[in-house]
Amino acid sequence: MRIGRRSPWASVGIFAAVAGLLAFTLFPAYFMLSSALAPKRTVTGTEVLLPEQVTLDNFSYVLTEAGFLRYLGNSLFIAVITVLGSALLALLAAVAVSRFRFRFRTTVLVMVLVVQMVPLEALVIPLFLQASSLNMLNSLLGLSVVYVALSLPFAIWMLRGFTAAVPAEVEEAAYIDGASWGRMFWSVLLPLVAPGLVATGIFSFITAWNEFLIAYAFLDMEEYYTVAVGLRQFAGQNTTDWGAMMAASTIVTIPVMVFFLFVQRGLVSGLVQGAVKG
Repeated sequence: MRIGRRSPWASVGIFAAVAGLLAFTLFPAYFMLSSALAPKRTVTGTEVLLPEQVTLDNFSYVLTEAGFLRYLGNSLFIAVITVLGSALLALLAAVAVSRFRFRFRTTVLVMVLVVQMVPLEALVIPLFLQASSLNMLNSLLGLSVVYVALSLPFAIWMLRGFTAAVPAEVEEAAYIDGASWGRMFWSVLLPLVAPGLVATGIFSFITAWNEFLIAYAFLDMEEYYTVAVGLRQFAGQNTTDWGAMMAASTIVTIPVMVFFLFVQRGLVSGLVQGAVKG
């Protein structure tokens, strides 16, 4: 069947649609950056869209006087623990449910899926009461444990597809060659499921980095604030420092973008393989 050439008007229409969608998507990021670079007196005006003057005063204030560097360190600490902890526990759980046969295995998988469907708002009060009884409030480690628990359902379901797709003959061949279970796990299984670990790691990182509700409920001491909670200090009862807030929002966005760009190949591979191997 012969496909006719696309008319020039069709090409123009497609280009205009793509350009419009791109502009609509990128405008909030542009407005955030232009507001952060504009002088304070112009942030609330329309001239911020095309600023005549560019300044780094808002960034300097956020990183020095506002103490946002401390919040960045707290969020980075929590994110690293969340990514590593959820990846390790989810991988072990995925291996268990995909390789071993035990009673209530299907029930466990269904319960994991049910937990994933529960709204976060419904979990705040029970988690707060439990953390309070365990003396885990105002603790970065305690908040990290909660984020690991929130990340596990998705990570387990994601990695289950990868571990189930690895042929059992590959593991048996490693055992025949004299490898122990630990050596087989580290040298054979782990490299094969690495794309899935990257995909779940990104999800866990974003969960720990951007989450606000639970962090706001658990932390009431400024020295333990995360970046999401720290943004609140720029919004007062009667006024908001929009320049500082936009500068802080820009700083918060950069680590997520860098992390995503660093692992984007593994993310695409992980999502594609997880979709066809599950």
